Amino acid sequence: MKKIEIKTLTTDLIERLLIIWESSVRATHNFLSNEEINNIKKYVPEALKNIEHLIILEDTSKQPLGFMGISNQTLEMLFIADKNRGKGLGKQLLTYGIEHYAVQKLTVNEQNPLARGFYEHMGFQTYKRSEFDEQGNNYPILYMHKID
Repeated sequence: MKKIEIKTLTTDLIERLLIIWESSVRATHNFLSNEEINNIKKYVPEALKNIEHLIILEDTSKQPLGFMGISNQTLEMLFIADKNRGKGLGKQLLTYGIEHYAVQKLTVNEQNPLARGFYEHMGFQTYKRSEFDEQGNNYPILYMHKID
């Protein structure tokens, strides 16, 4: 497996990352309705284009298995295709982000206990909670920072 920082996003790559994003969200965000997922999905391409560092984990046939986005030492997104979850790929990506981009902070939906547990296992701790997400929706967000 190979980690690659993407400098230029093609339409094809955006489509492949959207498939990963959707499979990951459907597997982990059971608090979102189908309509909400489809609404959020409309904004993902723009988020991918505007992220400071977009890192993709790809297999030997150059197919993306997961990706993360980092800005200002903050993990902004981390998604692994549902069929590849539980294989250590998220750990590989986050470790890479910590080692190469000094990731120190992240946010996670409180209603996503698997992700929260993963980040705690990786050395992050909640320091703040918000009742609403960044769009003002009633989905509590946990703010986490790296502890040593």
